[in-house]
Amino acid sequence: MRFKIVLEESDEGGYTVYAPSLPGCISEGETKEDALKNIQEAIELYLEPVEGA
Repeated sequence: MRFKIVLEESDEGGYTVYAPSLPGCISEGETKEDALKNIQEAIELYLEPVEGA
């Protein structure tokens, strides 16, 4: 699966990244590479089935 993501430079330093089609799926990182890796992990966790459902 592929998702559009938005990567923004933070005022405090580093980067914030989110997937607009996945409400609440947001992450950050000190570098662009870190932020992209972190959002990939966040998307995987977001899409994991909920246990007991």
